[in-house]
Amino acid sequence: MRDPTGSVWRMAQTLSRGPVTGTAKPAGKRKPFLLDLYSTAVGKKYVMAITGILMILFVVGHMIGNLKMYQGVDADGVYAIDHYGEFLRELLYPLLPKYGALWIMRVGLIVTILLHIHAAYGLTVINRKARPVKYQSPRDYQIASFASRSMRWTGVIVLAFILWHLADLTFGWVNPDFEYGEVYRNIDATLSRWPVAIFYIVANVLLGIHLFHGTWSLFQSMGWNNPRFNPWRRWLAAGVATVIVVGNVSFPIAVLAGIVEHPGVS
Repeated sequence: MRDPTGSVWRMAQTLSRGPVTGTAKPAGKRKPFLLDLYSTAVGKKYVMAITGILMILFVVGHMIGNLKMYQGVDADGVYAIDHYGEFLRELLYPLLPKYGALWIMRVGLIVTILLHIHAAYGLTVINRKARPVKYQSPRDYQIASFASRSMRWTGVIVLAFILWHLADLTFGWVNPDFEYGEVYRNIDATLSRWPVAIFYIVANVLLGIHLFHGTWSLFQSMGWNNPRFNPWRRWLAAGVATVIVVGNVSFPIAVLAGIVEHPGVS
């Protein structure tokens, strides 16, 4: 005959624990998926990669537009790069107000840069918490390239260059001979100053170093890396960095050499 004592004891234990469901404490409100993903290292790497791609596309497009400086004047005597500046100011007009599309692109670029910086800072904090002890031997640094070790510093200097570039050729705050809408003249006026020209050259060389490692690493961040494709990744990273550096550095050199010269600039 089965002893009822065990059954009674188990029933008492069940009652003392209370109901398993129904009155249980509800779970806390979950974050939206994208914010939840961004709180992880993987999510921040995705943001770093996507914003990096957007900025690379912007830098390439900006450089191609500035190359119109070498086309000189058209049949009406207007510089080609001034036509390009007017095109940007009237982009999508009258669908949008004049300057509307241009300011949307500017704000979008600023937001992209801020997201890139925030994700980079977040990854740095996560990595420091994961490895509180610094590298102990020189061999640890030999694994990484100079470009990867200097990403933080090149990023800071490039950010300073972007702010200067906006103040110099977009708003004219640091360009004494600035005239709004006269792109060709403003480029000649600012890059005729040796300290400014040297700063542009150095900043763009550092931008190339930053882009080299950024282009290389974004494939890994997006999960597109494969050992068979590593040579292609390296050639692509080197190609992007080289094209940007050669194109952008050519502008101050051309001004200093007198190849680009506006008659209104003394």
